[in-house]
Amino acid sequence: MKIVIIGGIAAGMSAAAKARRVSKDAEIIVYEMGEIISFGACGLPYYVGDFFSDADFMIARTVEQMREAGVKVQTTHRVLSVSEVSKTIEVKNLQSGENFTQNYDKLMIATGASVIKPPFKNVDLDNIFTLTKMEDGKQIKELAMSEDVKDVTVIGAGFIGIEVVEAMKHLGKHVRLIQRSGRVFNRMFDERITDLMQVELLAHGVELVLNEGVQGFEENDSALSVKTDKNMYNTDLVVIATGFKPNTEFLAETSIKRLSNGAIVVNEKSETNVSDIYAAGDCASVPHMLSGEDVYIPLATGANKLGRVAGVNMAGGTAIYPGSLGSSCVKVMDYEAAKTGLDEVSAEALGIDFNTVFVKDKNQTDYYPGQEDIYIKLVYEKESKVILGGEVLGKNAAALRINVIAMAIKAKMTTDELGMMDFCYAPPISKTWDPLNVAGNAAK
Repeated sequence: MKIVIIGGIAAGMSAAAKARRVSKDAEIIVYEMGEIISFGACGLPYYVGDFFSDADFMIARTVEQMREAGVKVQTTHRVLSVSEVSKTIEVKNLQSGENFTQNYDKLMIATGASVIKPPFKNVDLDNIFTLTKMEDGKQIKELAMSEDVKDVTVIGAGFIGIEVVEAMKHLGKHVRLIQRSGRVFNRMFDERITDLMQVELLAHGVELVLNEGVQGFEENDSALSVKTDKNMYNTDLVVIATGFKPNTEFLAETSIKRLSNGAIVVNEKSETNVSDIYAAGDCASVPHMLSGEDVYIPLATGANKLGRVAGVNMAGGTAIYPGSLGSSCVKVMDYEAAKTGLDEVSAEALGIDFNTVFVKDKNQTDYYPGQEDIYIKLVYEKESKVILGGEVLGKNAAALRINVIAMAIKAKMTTDELGMMDFCYAPPISKTWDPLNVAGNAAK
């Protein structure tokens, strides 16, 4: 059995490691275009912001460790094409320039995603970056740690953009956040939550520029400027965080089914529509736990889990991915925000008759220091009151409450049951009626 994996970051290495544990005899080969593997890119904003100093902390497994485990890892190798008929791939050695053909019995595609770069003018000027690779992080950090860089512009107010904002504020920079729409996390969170996020960003001195679209960049006497459809902003460093697109262009000549954005469609076994070809990670869709639809949710959690499933199945075992709820969280300065499951838009698209409830409560008792506001939203079926989704905003580990909502969705729990759930209580940690109880009991 020859298992070939294209991509050695999150999903690819999760699959390789699990396949090796399931099968001691299989030959496992990984082709990775970069020089490192098993790299936690989610840590990049915090490395850039100097929350930690050693970039190697983001590497879970080294090439040497995987080779010692019996996985043949080939770095600086780019896969150019896949032939599903001959069960071969064409590979380019980026160091020697040599092209060669590699056959496979089972193939996994885990090529990740790249930042969507809008057609900005002069985007190749110095000090303009995206943040997806280790080298990106090192270059940005080196510049950002310099006293000469005082003003930083972040383009895009999604997860990565907000994390970069916090990183640069941690370094004491003046930070400008430009968002084409009228709010941060546009359509990702309830507007009442994003309103609070925006107040928080402004309170921390972030220059929030909304309803302005970036057109390009200019450089005069070595000074960098960002040009929008309304204004011009002088800056020292730009980070573009405008979303992701799957790295699947090399599959154009195959019959592998993809979504409109290029994401590879897979089932609960991580299988594509082509026999013996699997996919996982930011290059692939995931089955949604509630709708059953193929959705694009580029998160490390899903990448690792679906990669593990692929590893088991390629090695001859049987594993099933239960589906994704899109559970995600983010730190917005002193706030934490999280969401899971369906929101109103997705529930309505599925034809579900639903209700919502939104509550403001307190995270703990008032007589113990540290009491803060916490906001919880639930989406639930109108008749059965079964919970479908939720959002949380607050401080002091508030985001972890989203995990309870995710479990409630999986268990098909009702809002009434959530209202009476026996949660732990201690004055420094919660109240006798936890905010989740309050949200459940407020649902009508």
